[in-house]
Amino acid sequence: MASPGVPSNVSVVVSTRFPLAMEVFTGRNVTNVVCRWRQLYGEQGHYLVSVKPDLAGVTEVSCTLAVQKDPENSYIPLWIALAVLVALALLYFLGSYISMPPPRPENFEKLMLKVRETCTEKRPRGLEDYNEECRLSLASADPNSPACPRPVAETTGRRRLLSLDTFRGLSLTLMIFVNYGGGGYWFFEHAAWNGLTVADLVMAWFVFIIGTSVALAFHVMLKRGVSQMQLVRKLTWRTLVLFVIGVCFLNYGPVDGPLSWSWARIPGVLQRLGFTYFVLALMQSCFGIKDLDSYQFDDRWASVRDILLYWPEWIIVAALETAWLGLTFTLPVPGCPRGYVGPGGIGDDGKYPNCTGGAAGYIDKWLLGENHIYHSPTCQELYKTTQPFDPEGVLGTINSIVMAFFGLQAGKIILMYRQQPQGILKRFLIWAILLGIVSAILSRCTQNEGFIPINKNLWSLSYVTTLSSFSFVLLGILFYVVDVKNWWGGQPFIFPGMNSIFVYVGHSLLGSYFPFRWEMKSPASHAEPLFQSTLGTAIWVFIAYLLYKKKFFLKL
Repeated sequence: MASPGVPSNVSVVVSTRFPLAMEVFTGRNVTNVVCRWRQLYGEQGHYLVSVKPDLAGVTEVSCTLAVQKDPENSYIPLWIALAVLVALALLYFLGSYISMPPPRPENFEKLMLKVRETCTEKRPRGLEDYNEECRLSLASADPNSPACPRPVAETTGRRRLLSLDTFRGLSLTLMIFVNYGGGGYWFFEHAAWNGLTVADLVMAWFVFIIGTSVALAFHVMLKRGVSQMQLVRKLTWRTLVLFVIGVCFLNYGPVDGPLSWSWARIPGVLQRLGFTYFVLALMQSCFGIKDLDSYQFDDRWASVRDILLYWPEWIIVAALETAWLGLTFTLPVPGCPRGYVGPGGIGDDGKYPNCTGGAAGYIDKWLLGENHIYHSPTCQELYKTTQPFDPEGVLGTINSIVMAFFGLQAGKIILMYRQQPQGILKRFLIWAILLGIVSAILSRCTQNEGFIPINKNLWSLSYVTTLSSFSFVLLGILFYVVDVKNWWGGQPFIFPGMNSIFVYVGHSLLGSYFPFRWEMKSPASHAEPLFQSTLGTAIWVFIAYLLYKKKFFLKL
């Protein structure tokens, strides 16, 4: 700061991620604001702010903002990358169509006979029964035809729900791209606190998919006659393996040296997914229904039978959500107002600097200890927080279970209305609308002013309902395109979707090594970081494709 009355210049670097509010005040009186403006500054731009007293004296101050160097269009590399990906997709589908051999007239009669036989034969038991009617087009009569390049896990002996594999693969591909930097774009990074970015979608989608997968997989196992004790042993083993992998392999790197319990982070992505799976799978083991068709309802209740048949699960989930609401908004936290859900630090005018996350942060520090939770939360940069906070903490896991339960509901809808694809789509749409309305009410359609703001760090209730609504819509679209109409086989996303554990663990362990990462010459631009993130993601998709060709599917 210069002395009063002495002209001075100062240069500062400002963020281009958020709109910045600037205030100029005279002397030490912060209430005497003479200039105030708010602007989103562009990348690589040079701006000049001049603050001058008027010619008559210092009673009046004028502020001017001028652009000395126009900012760069940072989205050009992204548009180029998108155009290349779209062109590659078009070339792939065009090549598949051109290489498709036309049906021979002399074989037409045999082909029609094959269609009739396929449609009239008894269907095998399994997930393939969701089709409304037996469809077999000329192009897809040959399962090896390029026009129908739909991967099928031959090892299972039954048709998979390919839209679910595609959804899982899409989420995983996007997660890898985000974890590898997302080209340095702010919307491929997690929101600082309240709000949503692209990066905030993928984890919730994964959780939703877990619920849907549990519904389908456990229904098949129950129909096979697998005992409840066998199911419990299986789900317990899988949970323990996921937890061990998460704690011992993904929460530290080789540069950290031998794993030490004194600083090991206990929560994590795989740990949360594992515990969420455990609770959902345990509920299905206890309350799953072997023969859904044996339960009949009159016309008044038939439309909600997917809820009535599983009423114990709904009671459990309602109790869990009540516990989350009670702990979040009524638990006394030392030094913090009751029900505080802010970022702490300089947020809320710096009134609660040590209250990051409110009850969620307090419970994690009390149960796990400060040394065993995440020390670089997303709010640290913007809000200058000094407290550790774990986005995969204990309290947020409750709402992770609720999110997975909505995915479980989607799986039940697929099973109960497997003969009526249009009925499945209608119910998906109804759930999406209902959950969207709840989100609008809770958030009041604002980022920070809602009753319960949308917050991925806290896994707030509004975050769960919003992402569940998105999930119902996206799964419904994929189900219609991939499984009902057969317009798309899910490539290339279906390949990582069928080997999700291998790809996720692999990309986490090797993400810091070449060719997934290297020392960039132009890290301040977006072109090279975007190329690095895209190349690393593409390599893992290609690895998943090779594993699919080798029929290698890692399962726990």
